[in-house]
Amino acid sequence: MDDRRVPPGSQSSAPPSTPAGAIPTVAWRSASPDGLPGSLEFIDQTRLPQSSVLVRCDDAEAVRSAIQRLVVRGAPAIGVAGAYGLVVGTQGAAAQSAEQFAAVLKGVAERLRSSRPTAVNLAWAVDRCVAAVAGIAAPRDVVRRLLAEAVAIHAEDEAACAAMGRYGATLLREGGTYLTHCNTGRLAATGIGTAFGVFVTAKAMGLRPTVYVGEVRPLLQGARLTAFELRERGIDGFLMPDSAAGSLLRTGAIEAVFVGADRIAANGDSANKIGTYPLAELARANGVPFYVVAPTTTIDASIADGSSIPIESRGADEVRGIGGVRTAPDGFPVHNPAFDVTPAHLISGIVTERGIARAPYAQSLRQPPVSLR
Repeated sequence: MDDRRVPPGSQSSAPPSTPAGAIPTVAWRSASPDGLPGSLEFIDQTRLPQSSVLVRCDDAEAVRSAIQRLVVRGAPAIGVAGAYGLVVGTQGAAAQSAEQFAAVLKGVAERLRSSRPTAVNLAWAVDRCVAAVAGIAAPRDVVRRLLAEAVAIHAEDEAACAAMGRYGATLLREGGTYLTHCNTGRLAATGIGTAFGVFVTAKAMGLRPTVYVGEVRPLLQGARLTAFELRERGIDGFLMPDSAAGSLLRTGAIEAVFVGADRIAANGDSANKIGTYPLAELARANGVPFYVVAPTTTIDASIADGSSIPIESRGADEVRGIGGVRTAPDGFPVHNPAFDVTPAHLISGIVTERGIARAPYAQSLRQPPVSLR
């Protein structure tokens, strides 16, 4: 088997963020040349893979609900959704007085910011947009500036995904076999994705990766979404029970594990979908490299380590049943954290749009951008 690894910058043309004919993960739609008024659209991820359904949001509460119900999910994607959500939530108040409008903007920002607590991208995007309109008096001008900032955040996410894919692909070899967790593709971002974007880029380079993914209970993001994206992108892969990861890693068939992150502490501790931490321990025990792929917007420098990352707890019914079928006794107590934290010492490298950071992460994550050339 060819052990050739791909040098940075050797890729062919970048793969599209959204495959032809597919509904985008996040999109702003308007009949007006200047984009206002407009609506925010999502592909409803709760309906995949059975059907591709478009959801249109015309107010901030609809956006908040879509984020909470996981219609749109993934740290980068909900950051972009939050930015556009500010526009949706304020464009109808543009005719009000400056004081009234300011109160509306503040309320919408607070509601969107609190939609989900763990992914730092959401709060970062909302705060960035609010900061961008500081000092602008006229409400209509504020809304125009909010839209411009949301469009910029959207474009930056697409570019970051492409860069992470190029850096991450240098860690793959032709015909290699890899393992991933949850969903980190275009359904979790507005570009090609984070960890999954590495495989998309590798395929575009002609590397033919094979990807294993667990189901990811309780909401089956691996089975419903990542398997869907593997087929959508034409990438070879296998779906397996989450509990099969240890025995698979022990066989030596897996050459590296690639996962995403919803928040990364200053020391490199990384929060990701529940089940990531035990996967990292299993990778370490079997001598398999474990990589985190996430944009720098996911790094929370205000948090020293993972012990301070807030962990979202979700509803009990997600665990008591599956597909609408009850599998546990009614009312039985449930522990349902949405995320866990992988300690930095288990992480072989953190791939961002700036390059591949190595331990000690407290230093390497603060380094200036590096070039692919």
